[in-house]
Amino acid sequence: MQTRTYGDLFKLIQSLAGVGAFAPSEADDVANLINRRFLQAFNESPIWPRYFVPSEKRDILSLTLSGATSSTDTTVNQNYKLLGANTTGGLNVYQGATTTTVIIYNTGTAWRVDTAASVAEQAAGTFTVSGGTEQFIEADAIKKDNITDVVTFTPRAGTDSLLVEGKNLIPYAQAGKSTIGSFNRIFRKQAFLNSSAHEYEFFVDFTGANILNVVSTTDNAAFISYKKEFTPFTITVSDPVVVSDFTESTVEVPAEFFAYLAHSTYADFLRMDGQTDKAFAEENAASVALALELEKVDIISNNNTVNKRFSTYVNRQSR
Repeated sequence: MQTRTYGDLFKLIQSLAGVGAFAPSEADDVANLINRRFLQAFNESPIWPRYFVPSEKRDILSLTLSGATSSTDTTVNQNYKLLGANTTGGLNVYQGATTTTVIIYNTGTAWRVDTAASVAEQAAGTFTVSGGTEQFIEADAIKKDNITDVVTFTPRAGTDSLLVEGKNLIPYAQAGKSTIGSFNRIFRKQAFLNSSAHEYEFFVDFTGANILNVVSTTDNAAFISYKKEFTPFTITVSDPVVVSDFTESTVEVPAEFFAYLAHSTYADFLRMDGQTDKAFAEENAASVALALELEKVDIISNNNTVNKRFSTYVNRQSR
């Protein structure tokens, strides 16, 4: 996609202002105003092509463990993803999402949480665990098939009380992938390719998107359509600030926002200077520029497919 430079943007704003160069203090103010308007443009649409990612595969985190202290090992306190079935016994194996050497598995007689453990996938698709240091083990007299049903765990040492919470969580961040700024839609299988895919209902909290009613308890991934998180322009400046820090910057500016950023930032500068009538005219010019870009998005992005879902009695049952 096309880009312009931050230096070009800054020079255009100076030209609109009719000055050869802003004073250093004014330049710093203008830079702050540019980022303010950049965020505003970014938020105008959930499907800007530059920032929209359709149907990307992400891990579903199935468990959250808490309650471990230094008496056991605090790395136990994290989210866990489901790997699959244990070669021994067929029950689930879970791996830490942050510290991957923390493994939850069933020994055949009890659920166990180990640190410094490892796991290997076999040809049959099951997983073999190489145990590490036991931190917690199931203490229930009647053993459970599902770890979330376990009432009591015995800690390796001390009196730690382990809490296991079942989840179907898609976090904002996953290693090797862009951080999610806002969730758009969630599917069981890859969408927008050849065939339809089951779409999930979900709610969002500060940890990520929580899927409602996952089709299969063995599903460990989902396909997320999302908007990347906002990243403001970062310009390296001298101390003290000089205007050339901005006018010579090669930081990339999205071409679709260029005209809007120039006119809207200049409008803010005029308001700051008390010239409200001129600011009104520049604001109109900025609004027209942004509206034209939004119209392009509406035309090229099929909203009935990418951004909207058909609402029926069946797909609105998950409450």
